[in-house]
Amino acid sequence: MNGIIIVDKPEGFTSFDTVAVLRRICKERKVGHTGTLDPMATGVLPVLLGCATKALNLLPESGKTYKTRFKLGIVTDTLDISGKILVQKPFAVTTYLMKETLNSFLGDIMQKPPIYSAKSKNGVRLYKLARQGIDVEREPCAVHISRLNLDCFDEKSGEGALTVSCSKGTYIRSLIDDIGSCLGCGAVMTALRRTEACGFGIDEALTPEKIQNLAENGRLHTCVRPIETVFSTYPQVKVTDKQTIRFKNGGGLSLDRISAPPVCEDEDFCRVYSCQGEFLGLGEIKPADNIMAVKKLFVQNINDGKENR
Repeated sequence: MNGIIIVDKPEGFTSFDTVAVLRRICKERKVGHTGTLDPMATGVLPVLLGCATKALNLLPESGKTYKTRFKLGIVTDTLDISGKILVQKPFAVTTYLMKETLNSFLGDIMQKPPIYSAKSKNGVRLYKLARQGIDVEREPCAVHISRLNLDCFDEKSGEGALTVSCSKGTYIRSLIDDIGSCLGCGAVMTALRRTEACGFGIDEALTPEKIQNLAENGRLHTCVRPIETVFSTYPQVKVTDKQTIRFKNGGGLSLDRISAPPVCEDEDFCRVYSCQGEFLGLGEIKPADNIMAVKKLFVQNINDGKENR
């Protein structure tokens, strides 16, 4: 089975747990996910099946949106409410001060990944080091916060909710911890739900139970999206029958011979289709060489009849 299923990841599941469940339901050995969610988190998790897993390293950069809750006055080792409490402080934060503080985190910021995270240090996952009691230096990473709305806030309890739209690689736990540090009282994340990722929204996501039900009723195919869905932000190019044969065999195509080549100022990817509408794969525009090279095929290679890798 080849394609993408948009899963609404349940709380308590790791992303790998979700992949294991989909592997069993779909009876497909090759399964991968597009972005890790913490066990506490729920929401949008696109899962790739079969040859769609070849798209994992080619996905276009796209922002993600989260609904999250927080509580002031607490700092934990995991930066969320499930961790060991390290510090508790009183707070006196007004709604006005909270909004002003949030505004200071908009745009490009530097963020240090949590010690309890899937980031690696010298080839070892940080959370594995943390479980051994080993704290290592973590280099701050550049991330972008495009939206940071205060949905609600109780000045007395210090509890509130945020909507965050951000770049790939942003840790919401770290963001809340940094906001708490800026306020001088600390803060922890108490809930997290991803509502958008890879261009897919929460309304499109299905729980594992729903996917299981569809499979049992012979309707699993109704929730499997075509591979090219994840590349919808790339321009589309149609090629002739002869060009289709050449492209399937790994040959680049002259831009002068493509009837409607995409306009690119620099090297970029595009979705390549045959005249019959078959998705062939990704082409890479190389203006300097005046060609569209094959970046990745998602169809059979004509020469050997095997899936091109």
